[in-house]
Amino acid sequence: MLPSLFISHGSPMLALTPTPAHHFLRELGSALRPKAVVVVSAHWETQHLQVSSSVQPVTMHDFGGFPDALFALQYPAPGDPELAIRLATLLDATPVERDLDHGAWVPLSLMYPNADVPVVSLSLPSRWSNTALMQLGEQLATLRQEGILVIGSGSLTHNLYELQPLNSEMPEWVDRFAEWVHARLVAGDRDALNHWQEAPEAKRNHPTPEHFQPLLVALGAGTTATRQHHSVEHGVLAMDVYQFA
Repeated sequence: MLPSLFISHGSPMLALTPTPAHHFLRELGSALRPKAVVVVSAHWETQHLQVSSSVQPVTMHDFGGFPDALFALQYPAPGDPELAIRLATLLDATPVERDLDHGAWVPLSLMYPNADVPVVSLSLPSRWSNTALMQLGEQLATLRQEGILVIGSGSLTHNLYELQPLNSEMPEWVDRFAEWVHARLVAGDRDALNHWQEAPEAKRNHPTPEHFQPLLVALGAGTTATRQHHSVEHGVLAMDVYQFA
């Protein structure tokens, strides 16, 4: 049975920059070969749950100020309308036409560079409670038995106001929050994670919650957590990847 994953997708430049996280995602994809991927990205926030039923979602370059080489990248992975309709029924979600935002296609382009794995995007209902987001993950857990990979794509830490040069060291306040999350995940302490906003330095690491919330969905879809990767980019972007068996 496949695990669920939480992937810190970092800057869109992750697609082109040979950082430790970039290399790890390339290796991760070779170890996991799903029939399809269901991805919840921090970059598709909605009030009510939606699911993409697009046959051939387009690569969205939903960012600015980056090199032309990044805007030239395309990730032509197919959609899976049949799976999308199943999810719409299972989750009481609204099917819509939706393309792949960079929170989805950047990590997937490293994991599955041939774009040969169908991708269905599920929106992030960012106004939902932490409990409801974990329960959403629980509803997705049955997909793992069918060879479908459930991914929450966000960032373990995400304060763009304090962004530093790429190879900067992690400040203590970032490390403190990242290690608090790690300890609670490994311990299976869902009650503490349900109140993650009360963690040390939580507000400084997440001025807004949308990049942490996909972790709660991935957590709900699995049980035992293991940290598969830990690095930092730009000082304040912890690039942690967690697997939930």
